[in-house]
Amino acid sequence: MGDGSVPPPPPQPSKARRYKYVWPLLLTVNLAVGGYLFLRTKRKDIDPTSEEISAKSGSVAAMETPVSSAVVAEPVVIKAREPIPEKQQRELFKWILEEKRKVKPRNGEEKKKIDEEKAILKQFIGSKTIPTL
Repeated sequence: MGDGSVPPPPPQPSKARRYKYVWPLLLTVNLAVGGYLFLRTKRKDIDPTSEEISAKSGSVAAMETPVSSAVVAEPVVIKAREPIPEKQQRELFKWILEEKRKVKPRNGEEKKKIDEEKAILKQFIGSKTIPTL
């Protein structure tokens, strides 16, 4: 001991061992977030009407009549829109014709199709009355 050498410092534990209480917490949080994201995307894929049916049939299956009577279809109301004035329709057809002229066809079939559409538009623009649908 008298030769003057310094003893080496004691080895320090690795970082993994130093933070041994953090690893389980980190893994638990990671699993919880992953599970939450997984379930959240699954719920978006499920149809809301089938979700209601499964909830009802699961809790009151014995007392409920057939499932089809539980779901009542509501009628869809379609509102009729006001007809577009002929002047605006002609302006719209002119605009569409201009856009069709700008299109560059890739092949012969596409060129024929565009030419036919342009001819129809020209007929609508030149006619005295525009047919209504």
